[in-house]
Amino acid sequence: MAHKILVNGSAGRMGQAIIECAPLKGIEVHGEVDQGIDPESFISGCDAIIDFSIHSITPKIVELAVKYRKPVVIGTTGHSEEEREWILAATQKIPIVWAGNYSTGVNLLFYLTQKTAEVLQEGYDPEVIEMHHKHKVDAPSGTAARLLEVLQESFKLSDDEVKHGREGIIGPRPVKEIGMHTLRGGDVVGDHTVIFAGDGERIELTHKASNRNIFANGSLDASKWVTSQKPGLYSMQDVLGLH
Repeated sequence: MAHKILVNGSAGRMGQAIIECAPLKGIEVHGEVDQGIDPESFISGCDAIIDFSIHSITPKIVELAVKYRKPVVIGTTGHSEEEREWILAATQKIPIVWAGNYSTGVNLLFYLTQKTAEVLQEGYDPEVIEMHHKHKVDAPSGTAARLLEVLQESFKLSDDEVKHGREGIIGPRPVKEIGMHTLRGGDVVGDHTVIFAGDGERIELTHKASNRNIFANGSLDASKWVTSQKPGLYSMQDVLGLH
């Protein structure tokens, strides 16, 4: 029997990519939900829900998932703190995979960033650069936000020590700082670079996406994986076994 999914945010770029890639993985799109379509009419017949909508919609689909005890894969970004807390509370009742990026390569980037930061604790200044298409509405990207979290955890830096861009006479760069730089333009699917700048050398870890199918395929794999998990919060690192 085919694995059945409900795609929430089906009219968006990622929603369309998921619908296109699903048959190639033997997955049936049981429901396509976007504005004006009631997801409850599809939800009982699906095995998992994939959400690539907008931040204010995610809690609503998660609420239905809890009601019907369906696992959820969340790729939507830009949630408020209140929305995040609401979604996290739902992980007590259903399994949720929540990631800013579902690419295998990007999740390897997370892993390599952590390992590199653990080695380069002294004398290396971390910076993050991300670029996306001109239609993206949130900044930094979910992927860049996760890279920042990895660096903050490794270097033990607070949110106040993250610098989003620089302008004017700013003085010398503090030792305890992470630079975050966001670029927008054209049709760029997603570029992310982590820089560790030292005296005499620089290490750069870069991932560049050329199409959205890498994210779609990752979320589809996650939708299969999550159906056999206990209630809780999971990442794509869990899906790929990178822990």
